[in-house]
Amino acid sequence: MTKFDAIIVGTGQAGPSLAGRLTDAGMTVAIIERHHVGGTCVNTGCKPTKTLVASAYAAHLARHADDYGVTLGGGTVGIDMKKAKARKDAVVNSSRNGNERWLGSMKGCTLLRGHARLESARSVSINGELITADRIFLNVGGRASTPDLPGIKDIEYLTNSTILDLETLPKHLVVVGGSYIGLEFAQIYRRFGAEVTVVEKGPRLIGREDEDVSATIKEFLEAEGIRIRLNAECIRFAPHGKEIAVGVDCTTGAPEEMGSHVLLAMGRQPNTDDLGLEKAGVAVDARGYITVDDQLRTNIDGIWALGDCNGKGAFTHTAYNDFEIVAANLFDNDPRRVSDRISTYGLFVDPPLGRAGMTEAEARNSGRRVLVGKRLMKNVGRAVEKGETWGFMKVLVDADTKELLGAAILGTGGDEVVHGILDVMYAKAPYTVIQRAMHVHPTVSELIPTVLGDLKPLA
Repeated sequence: MTKFDAIIVGTGQAGPSLAGRLTDAGMTVAIIERHHVGGTCVNTGCKPTKTLVASAYAAHLARHADDYGVTLGGGTVGIDMKKAKARKDAVVNSSRNGNERWLGSMKGCTLLRGHARLESARSVSINGELITADRIFLNVGGRASTPDLPGIKDIEYLTNSTILDLETLPKHLVVVGGSYIGLEFAQIYRRFGAEVTVVEKGPRLIGREDEDVSATIKEFLEAEGIRIRLNAECIRFAPHGKEIAVGVDCTTGAPEEMGSHVLLAMGRQPNTDDLGLEKAGVAVDARGYITVDDQLRTNIDGIWALGDCNGKGAFTHTAYNDFEIVAANLFDNDPRRVSDRISTYGLFVDPPLGRAGMTEAEARNSGRRVLVGKRLMKNVGRAVEKGETWGFMKVLVDADTKELLGAAILGTGGDEVVHGILDVMYAKAPYTVIQRAMHVHPTVSELIPTVLGDLKPLA
């Protein structure tokens, strides 16, 4: 039995950074990984998907080169899937190897490979051996959930992880799930040249977003040739020769979609079911997420949970912020909390969505007097110059306090532009601060003051 000062289970976004702070403080640390170093972001999330998004964007621009006065020699644009995959793999491997070198450089840090299980509130078993520590940090992430839909066991299907291994282009990809992960892959593979259908059981895409966001994204995806099937209440599967029949039972359209490949993109679940949490007495909620307080402590003293497994966020940036919160409380005498942060994230279809703070529905339900400013991207000079005019900019403001409540920037550069609004929100400054700022021309951000100069009561 080997004793460490701290044990970290998982090498996702929070784990290695936390190991760095712990070892800098002179502690001995065991960090455990059962698969690839780097977690979801590096291996099956942000790195590989955004690399494929870039390849798909290049193909899309090439097809529209004539619109920009650019002539391509052959005239036909295709995709070399093996080369696109190789590029993606190179980006992933570079990041993964960088993380491994970083951990290896930490004095006092030991990287252990294997499946970790808690044996008590102070001990973890790995590869038949027991290690102990007074502090245990759980950073075990999550994985794609597989709902028990009729016929699912009779077919082969893809998840957000396994689709990354494809080296050939699907003839017809049926994406089951019309939310963030599903829509990104739908557009990627449509731009690669596949026929793509998105099946969503709800009445609209990405149901947590405002209706104008959902409607606009549906419109530009359909303009690229992606079929959208909504209100698919009875989704089912059956093998049909070399194809897969996906039953949709929508209110309109054919009752089945025949696809060569099916991607399940119907949510995520935490990797907590085989962690031995019950032996340590660590509490979980009904969905399996580890219960934590505002500083990410579990109900057991000396055990913390960070990243996707705690249900406080499902993003790389929330996981990294979890590390910052834990480190600030442990080492900096700085009582940072989860409740300090403002909700923000992106949807990386093209054009992308940058989101911060409240949606319209949340603002309306807050009981405040709300003002809204909106401008279509076709009225933004930078978007017109780039020939990328889908979308809009929308900002919500408290009419009484002048506080910025939220923003949805759906359009070219929206995932970057939203940060200007987010920073003012964190500064707790009135919206007039950014309204009166002078921005660079020609950019998308320069229109934020214009949007804020045309506020109207939220209907």
